[in-house]
Formats: sequence, structure tokens, C-alpha cells
Amino acid sequence: FGFSFIALVPQFETRCSYVKATLEEFLAWSCGQPSCLSGPFSCYEYSKYWAYADYKYMARIFEDKPEIFQDIRWSDFGFPGRSGKESTLWIGSEGANTPCHLDSYGCNLVLQVQGRKRWHLFPPGDTSFLYPTRIPYEESSIFSKVNVANPDLKRFPEFRNTTAHVVTLSPGQVLLVPRHWWHYVESIDPITVSINSWIELDADHEARVEEAITRMLVCAIKSAENPSDGDLWLNPTEVEATSHEINLQYLNKAVSAYFKCQKATVSEQARPSSTGAEQRASASCKRKKSEVGCEPEGCRLLTHEFGFSTFKAEKLQKIPFGPHLIQVLPQSQETGSMGEVAVESDGRDLLHENEGGHFGKLHCTRKQLVMSNDCETPAHQMDSDGSPNASQTALSTNDLLDCLVNPHVISLVARLLLGRTRV
Repeated sequence: FGFSFIALVPQFETRCSYVKATLEEFLAWSCGQPSCLSGPFSCYEYSKYWAYADYKYMARIFEDKPEIFQDIRWSDFGFPGRSGKESTLWIGSEGANTPCHLDSYGCNLVLQVQGRKRWHLFPPGDTSFLYPTRIPYEESSIFSKVNVANPDLKRFPEFRNTTAHVVTLSPGQVLLVPRHWWHYVESIDPITVSINSWIELDADHEARVEEAITRMLVCAIKSAENPSDGDLWLNPTEVEATSHEINLQYLNKAVSAYFKCQKATVSEQARPSSTGAEQRASASCKRKKSEVGCEPEGCRLLTHEFGFSTFKAEKLQKIPFGPHLIQVLPQSQETGSMGEVAVESDGRDLLHENEGGHFGKLHCTRKQLVMSNDCETPAHQMDSDGSPNASQTALSTNDLLDCLVNPHVISLVARLLLGRTRV
């Protein structure tokens, strides 16, 4: 059978096959050159698979060519000194996609270099409608169970209540993804190249505590399962399940860093205010992804609506985004286009035309085969009306974890834990 890319659906990374390949081999495969018949792509027919080399840190890839870092100038967006060294590279074929997820740390700046990518974004308030899960587990990534490109509304009826913001990002444009916005991204051209950078926020300190609690619970419970169950619960970005002792150390360090940041904030408020650039330079270090607040010229940031609660609006400098800033409006409020860019969101994501953790395997390219219309197999059988069949219902460990490490639950636990520690 021949499969077209339009039939491909999102799959978690645990369901993907991996090969090591050079960029030259990837380009040859994407062009259908005969040399691919004997190379690392020989088992993957181009018409049936997509390939993705994602989340590759430029600091590792180009460590022997540091001059390349200066080609990425995030200073144009108000972040002096930030370059390709603090960025990651994404290269994919048509159909390549990332499952819908939110990043626990950081806001995100994404530069499209080649080809186009379509972004489906959902605000933080839609979290409960997106059926969040931590399986597969990856620190800082909360996945949605829903295949947002082709949702199964019988299994996920609350998805109807989401507010989608869809935008097609073209070469030369940059998308600002605010903190805790859900996003599903798909490549819609034969070859796509993107570069992104996660920006720090003081709010990351509390998020790190929440992630430490989540790691402890997920590792403890999943490690207790019978290994023969074959549940690939660790995402490939996570090398191994860390021990309870290590996880507890991480939790204590995260709590200590949180209170250290709180103390520093109080001291800073007692001193004459510093510039926004100096404050951003002293932002917290990150374990993986991170975030920042920023206010573009002529646009308000909606600080509190996005959860930038630890940043004071009056401390933020206005950033010269320039005259080409475009609001991304809700899908139901389609207002027009700019060139080939379809714009459809609520103004909380910002598009700008640019005028200028864990490390994945280098040269590792991901393959995708058509499988099903859902991101995962249902935990139990359903009756014809979509309700659980009582005679076949069997709650799994993952069902328990979906409730136990739900973002709202973990947030409450973190606040209780921090309150206990403060006392």
C-alpha cells in the first residue's frame, strides 16, 4: 500500500523508530535518491514515513564552529547576548509533528528558517479539556492524550470546549509562545528547519518543584510495575528512571532554589530598581526548558493572564519588536492573512517577521508509520454510547497517574509542600 502524508497522525516518541544519519543522507532520502536504498533510511519508504531530527542543541552540534551562534540574534527581541548557543535546531520532512503538549518551563521563541510549519495552540485555561498525561514521562513536557488534528470526540468529549489558535509559520517569521500554552506542530513542506530558544522566568522555580514532585511519583509507581508489561513510559529524552533517593535530592534542591529566589526578590525590592536587561540576565538557571516575560512595543503582555506572576510589569522594558508584529487570533475569529500566513488566534501569541537539560542523539532522525487515528490505545473498552463497559473496565497504573499527577493536583501539592517547608 502507498500512504500519503495526509493520513499520518501524531504518535508519541516512544512509538517511533530511530536511526543515526547525516544531514546529507536525510536530504538524499527526502529527494528519493537511489543512494538511500543502502543507507540508514533503506527500511523507510519516503511515502510511508516522516523523519524528524528534533531538539538538537546547537551548542553541541556546532561546538567546533562557534561563529555560527552569532547568526541567531535573539537580541532583536530584547534578549541581549542570547544567540544560537542557547538555542535548539529542528529539521523534519513533510508530515513530521510533535504531539500536543505544554512546556512546564519557559516561554518560547521559534524562528522558521526553511519550509512552513502549522502551529495549533491552546491557552492554559484549556488544560482540563486536553486530557493531560505524564505518560510517556519527560521532564517539563505535559502531553495531551488527544490527537488534535483528528480528535476522537467519543473518548475526549471535553475537547469540544477548547479554543484553537492556528497559524502557519513561514521562513523569516518568529512565533512567541507564552508560558504554559499548549501546542501541536506539524511540518507542511518537504523539508522544514526551525530554531528555537526557551527563555527563563522566575516562575520556573515553582515549576521545578512541581516537576520534582511529578518525577518522584511517576518513577516510584512505574518502577514498581512488572517489567514484562512492556510499557514504554519513559520518553527517549529521558535516559533512565532515576532512583527515589536521587529524586528526593532533586526535590530538596528545587525547594531550596525556590526560597533562595524568593529571598533574592525581597532583597531586590529593597534596593533601587535595576534595568530590565539586568533582571533578565540574573534569571534562574534551568534544568531543561525555561521562560521569560516581555512586553513588545505597542502591545500589552497580559502578564497575569499568562501566569507571569513573579515578573512585575513595571520592571519590564519595552522591547522593539518593530512594525511587523501580528496577533494570532482564535480560529473562530479568522481575520485575514499576510502573504502565505493564515492568522487565526486571540492575540496572546505574537508573530513577528524577523529581519535578520537533556541532549538528544546527534544526527538522530525519527520515523513515523501510519498506525491509527488516536495517540494511544484506550485504557478500557467503551459501550456504543461512549461510556465505560462495567464488565470490561480495568483501571491501569496510568489511569491512576493521570489523576495523581494531573497539573492541577501537582500545583496544589507543591503549594502545600512549600508552605510546610516555610513553616
